Amino acid sequence: MESGDVKGSKLSMSAIAKQKKQRKMQTVPVYSAESFRVVNGANLGDPISISDDLCLDDTFSLRAAAPRQKLSLILNDDGLRVGKNGDTGQFMNRLFLDCTVTLMNQKGHVIEALIVVEVDDADIIQSTLLMPLCPIEAKVEYTLIDVNRDTAEAKFAQIACVSFVKGTRITLATGQMIPIEDLRAGDCVITRDAGIQEIRWVGHSTVRATGDFSPVIIKAKALHNQNDLVVSPEHRLFIYQRSDQLGTGRAETLIRASQLVDGESVTRLEAGFVDYYQLLFDDHHIIYAEGIAAESLLFDHRTRSALPDQATNGIDAHRTRYNDDLEVNAETFKGSSPVSILRLASTS
Repeated sequence: MESGDVKGSKLSMSAIAKQKKQRKMQTVPVYSAESFRVVNGANLGDPISISDDLCLDDTFSLRAAAPRQKLSLILNDDGLRVGKNGDTGQFMNRLFLDCTVTLMNQKGHVIEALIVVEVDDADIIQSTLLMPLCPIEAKVEYTLIDVNRDTAEAKFAQIACVSFVKGTRITLATGQMIPIEDLRAGDCVITRDAGIQEIRWVGHSTVRATGDFSPVIIKAKALHNQNDLVVSPEHRLFIYQRSDQLGTGRAETLIRASQLVDGESVTRLEAGFVDYYQLLFDDHHIIYAEGIAAESLLFDHRTRSALPDQATNGIDAHRTRYNDDLEVNAETFKGSSPVSILRLASTS
């Protein structure tokens, strides 16, 4: 991330850095390694595997009937573990990000994916999973052109970094709304609960805008926003319920942008590439973007690897009050329109 301003074998690898408080994480799309096999090359017939077993120039293909699975992630005291809400993995088994693989199809299009390894308490591999960072087509041949053991955590961290797309207007302490790309460290922004706060760091990155990780467009007026708001899919919006339409028993709620997508008032931005901006404060805050209350960048174990040292020097991981207990699960909506319910909840 650029800074715009300041089964059978035993796996041996270092544990992920510890975090004091358990934290639920997002569900990510994966394929089983057995679904993505070598169709030409040194490892002919073998499934994709950990970095030590991979050979450059091997050609892989995703079988036609391969199901895309959901891997639920939580952050425990000793790193990543399998959560309850997915359809693959044994609950509480440990997960490691082994490497980033880069693959190229016959048309020259390049994609990246993470190799995720599930192990039991004895460090015995239970499954190897492919987590594509952009869509992979079935029955298309992909040649392995790079294996990088050093970038997997940073690539994963970028997914967790909540971001606004270039052009998003942020409300300053003066009440003025200016594009996020014009903000600088030291600028003062109004927050929901902490008054006026100075921006510590403004980050900028250019990423692919495809598939599950493409930005979400909340169209103008969908949630009382004046203009379109375009954010990263894991970005959490803050909704204050005047009436408990969600049945959560609380007024304050958080919902991820990806859970709002309905194909009408909230859609995906498929643009090839997109410019993302991140706002970091000394603490985690709710700020205002296009008039909508949305979270700032949360500095924790998930995002640490994506941030430069100068951005976080001198601060500890955020101890936010906007924790996962406030999140609304997608199942809450039970087939109803999330946007309609949230609009009603915030006005009635």
